[in-house]
Amino acid sequence: MKIKLSIIAIIAGFGAFCAQAQTTDQELSQNISLATSNYALYPEPTQKLSKAPAGYKAFYMSHYGRHGSRYHYDAKDYTNLYNIFAKADSAKVLTPLGKSVLERFKQLNDRAAKKAGDLTQKGVAQHQGIANRMYKNFPEIFKGDAYVEAMASTSVRCVVSMASALEELRALNPKMRIHQEASKSTVHFLNPYNFESANEYANTKEWQAENAKMYKDINPYTMMKKLFTDSAWVDKFMDVGTFYGKFYEIQSSMQNLDDFDFDFRDVWTDADLIARWKAQNAWWYSVLGNCPLTGNKGITFAKPLLKNFLDEADRVLAMDSSADKNGKKNQPKATLRYGHDTGLLPLAGLMGLDVAKANTSDIENLYKVWTDFRIVPMAANIQWIFYKSAKKGAPILVKVLYNENEVTLPVACGITDEAKAKKECPVAPYYRWEDVRSTYLKIAE
Repeated sequence: MKIKLSIIAIIAGFGAFCAQAQTTDQELSQNISLATSNYALYPEPTQKLSKAPAGYKAFYMSHYGRHGSRYHYDAKDYTNLYNIFAKADSAKVLTPLGKSVLERFKQLNDRAAKKAGDLTQKGVAQHQGIANRMYKNFPEIFKGDAYVEAMASTSVRCVVSMASALEELRALNPKMRIHQEASKSTVHFLNPYNFESANEYANTKEWQAENAKMYKDINPYTMMKKLFTDSAWVDKFMDVGTFYGKFYEIQSSMQNLDDFDFDFRDVWTDADLIARWKAQNAWWYSVLGNCPLTGNKGITFAKPLLKNFLDEADRVLAMDSSADKNGKKNQPKATLRYGHDTGLLPLAGLMGLDVAKANTSDIENLYKVWTDFRIVPMAANIQWIFYKSAKKGAPILVKVLYNENEVTLPVACGITDEAKAKKECPVAPYYRWEDVRSTYLKIAE
């Protein structure tokens, strides 16, 4: 058996993807909406997917997706910032721009605070679009009375993200059978991270020293002068660092909202946003990236999720090879999981994907090789696609899509005989399942 693909086409496709993974200040200046960390909008895929090797057809998908676009997660932040501006207005220390910002925060406090953390209609549309492309890219998986298992974190935004995707799949194929749930029993792998645990491992002296460098180009007082007329009042009544950080998050979130026609770009300069984003990016790396300064601990939180991918694949493949026809009827054609950035971000690093595998202590230049907005924009997702051949003895193959683009894996073909390997080892992005399973089982356990 010989498994071939167009190597030139594959290299060209991966070259384009890898080029996108390099981030420059020029790119950020030209597309400032990227400098919004995990509030970045989902980038629809542009890569054309490769054809499966001759004789192979897709038969199973295993997926994890972050919820789609949402409101800022904490209602208190809307309220606290509004209260600061209202108090400053009463003290008559607001500039004309400060008064304009006050009016905008009043609207956010009145309307957005009640929806803090909720999915927006942009988030609904993102997951409908992803589900639509799943169906069109792999129609053989979702045809007929295909049985789909879907699960979500108990967070409402994740449940609605799942519902949006399943609604689209049902519209495309009303015969599809779907089991869906949002249960505490799956939280241990769908949403395994607790931010409080970061205090136990991420606040090392080595990290503190590098992190301090990230703030040398951040000067919140330049913004304070735009908004407030009395610096003494600012120093007395405000925690400027906290104010600046929360204001950055809320400004970053505005592109995800449907029901507001304003943002705060007249307050934030491009340089301010980029500098603050670099610090935010570094923080994400310290807590959930492959960061040597924090003991490379962050990626390990994804071990339960990676193990679930492997276990579910084993279960499905066992059912697929079974002679029990009744059992096969309930063999899942897809396992769809809906969770959070805190699940997907470490998973990408744990799997050694190019977009997330960087291991560096040079935090000032981290953004050039590791960028949160490429790893976990809103609705970010990973799809493992399984293929089989009708030819007896042919291996099961797997390819992985990250944000719907094909990626390479750090998985070596296990055939040691050079002549046999040349004939039987597949070309990336396709890998033998036995090699993928062996590689990642060692990592997950």
